[in-house]
Amino acid sequence: MSLEELVNQHYAKLNDNDFYILKYILNNKHTCYHLGINDMAKACNVSRSSILRLAQKLGFSGYSEFRVFLKWEDQPEEGENMTFEKLLDDIEANVKYVKSKDMTEMCRLIDEAKRIFVYGSGTAQRVCARELQRMFVSRRKYLILIQDITEFDIMCDDFKVDDVFIIISLSGETPELIPQVRTLSAKGVPFISITNLKNNVLAQTTPYNLYATSKPVTLSDKTEIVAFAPFFLVGEALFRAYVDYEELENFDK
Repeated sequence: MSLEELVNQHYAKLNDNDFYILKYILNNKHTCYHLGINDMAKACNVSRSSILRLAQKLGFSGYSEFRVFLKWEDQPEEGENMTFEKLLDDIEANVKYVKSKDMTEMCRLIDEAKRIFVYGSGTAQRVCARELQRMFVSRRKYLILIQDITEFDIMCDDFKVDDVFIIISLSGETPELIPQVRTLSAKGVPFISITNLKNNVLAQTTPYNLYATSKPVTLSDKTEIVAFAPFFLVGEALFRAYVDYEELENFDK
């Protein structure tokens, strides 16, 4: 589990001081684990006990264990500079993730919803959304594809608590999307987020979040590429989990 995912998991426990410390750590991930607790406190301009409390809030026994975690997270993976190997690593990480992820509550939401909407925040994300729409047709679940943020905004007043949303976003931080997401949350409309594995607003706003691990790769000409295969894989996993859920529900009847 990455530091970003730990932050999402324990988000409700964290205060402004914790986020201040985390900002330093996230911006210095490659060096901060060299610091002892006193040096870390000095670097963050906080007390030693503040560092210790943050480590414990994130599930560590103390700062030493937290420091080992940060060092482990910074270790380069084998084949780090090979784009094909990186893709395989991403896919392998996502397979492990979906194997361990309990999607029962998400499947229940989909099964009981009167309407299901799906939205992708970018071109590739919309392709993922259309693929989800296509898959669920076989189960007579007809996902309503929202084409763009303008359409989303126009429809916002008509969303109900017995609807459910699936929102696919690479960053989970798309500025145009945040107001709509907060409106859904305020109205009590449940939504499932599918985002990259990082601390992000979209995942923080819902308990129903799925992560697609897709680490960017920087090429020799400084071009950055991001794999979208993990998003398709996680979407397919959600669909297959729903099929299993539906089969089990029908068997019990």
